[in-house]
Amino acid sequence: MILSGGARIAGVIGWPVAHSRSPRLHGYWLDRYRIDGAYVPLAVPPARLAQAIAALPALGFAGANVTVPHKEAALAAVDEADALARRIGAVNTISVRPDASLFGTNTDGYGLIQNLDQGARDWPRDRPAAVLGAGGAARAVIVALADAGVPEVRLCNRTRARAEALADQIEAPIAVAGWEARAGALDGAGLLVNTTTLGMAGAEPLAIDLGPLPADAVVADLVYVPLVTPLLAQAAARGLRVVDGLGMLLHQARPGFRMWFGRDPEVSAELRRFVLQDLAR
Repeated sequence: MILSGGARIAGVIGWPVAHSRSPRLHGYWLDRYRIDGAYVPLAVPPARLAQAIAALPALGFAGANVTVPHKEAALAAVDEADALARRIGAVNTISVRPDASLFGTNTDGYGLIQNLDQGARDWPRDRPAAVLGAGGAARAVIVALADAGVPEVRLCNRTRARAEALADQIEAPIAVAGWEARAGALDGAGLLVNTTTLGMAGAEPLAIDLGPLPADAVVADLVYVPLVTPLLAQAAARGLRVVDGLGMLLHQARPGFRMWFGRDPEVSAELRRFVLQDLAR
């Protein structure tokens, strides 16, 4: 599509950013809905982040996504952040308002819940959930699960002190368990979410005994390269429902696209196939 002088422009800010699949998926939607717009990667080093975000209005951008390692720093770089972003402590979506001010929010938790609802309809949200990892992704996951009605989040991290610090910072029903007790944290849980990089291509696998999980539990992995991680393969072999990480990536992009381009896009099977073609390269 040839852009006009009135094209809407958005992008993704990261360092590095060449690996991001966001330009591909937003580009798909722009073509699918024949929107006069573009979505571009913006490689910004940490020392230039505030400067780059402040320049978005002058450059004519409608907004931008923010990815690693900038999400927490972006919270301080916007003019206003909503209560959700402040609670999580990170911004991943910025919109430029008509008065050129910058508004920040966080859509990662939205992406998780939408992915669970689509991939494991009626997942057991009335029982405890176990979350592995205490990084930025875990913060968004825990807040989303608490807001969805999960009565307790059992948080396990390889460094217990980091998990305890996260529990102190977030208003949510969190019970911290040691990494060595991670299997025990699954007892009676309705959901297990891996937010670590364990199991990612090139990383060591996630070692965990899934035996304590009830038969109707759901296992979700935020890793999507490979799409079927060793954790998901292990869970599927036990007959548990599994939800891969690609759906979260796709769903978290929807609110930003709606803000910038005025259309609520669909996460379809065709979109999944289109993005998977890129992951397979």
